[in-house]
Amino acid sequence: MVIEHDYFLQDDVVFAARDLLGKYIFTRVGGQLCGGMIFETEAYKGITDKASHAFGGRRTRRNEAMYAEGGIVYVYLCYGMHHLLNLVFNREGAPDAVLIRGILLTHGEELVLQRTGKTKVTPTICQGPGRVSKALGITVADNALQIPSAKIWLEDRKITPLHEEIKITPRIGVDYAGEDAALPYRFVWKKKLF
Repeated sequence: MVIEHDYFLQDDVVFAARDLLGKYIFTRVGGQLCGGMIFETEAYKGITDKASHAFGGRRTRRNEAMYAEGGIVYVYLCYGMHHLLNLVFNREGAPDAVLIRGILLTHGEELVLQRTGKTKVTPTICQGPGRVSKALGITVADNALQIPSAKIWLEDRKITPLHEEIKITPRIGVDYAGEDAALPYRFVWKKKLF
């Protein structure tokens, strides 16, 4: 079942990051389908979160999509080469987002091999936020794209990890955020998925 726009209006982005585990994300680019099951996410809690691009109400051309009503993607360039895919949640003006850090590839394996230049699909081909976007064919050109849309959508296939299967840790690479770097906002389905 396609996840509708209203799902993204929830105001608890930490809950949303956890709830996304087991959901499927798909893209259709040039008529070609690609996607898989989300198994790793990170929550970014808007204005109050020192790790967020919107901390303190900072508003720039780059992060403007975060301030839109939930139900769009926020894609930004990291280190000048990695396109990172975030899903925007909450009401307009509340810049909450979830970074998609890992998916288990289920559709479009040949396409992903072409996009990544790999010769075979491995468990790590979509592990890491830069790899997720590359595999799905998402770039900064897709920033602020509505979801669901013909290009990107999520599906709920009623797959939910058990509580004990979810590993909760601090986020990765946010040491600059001081005490907020230790917040338990990263969620990983630790069940053997591969």
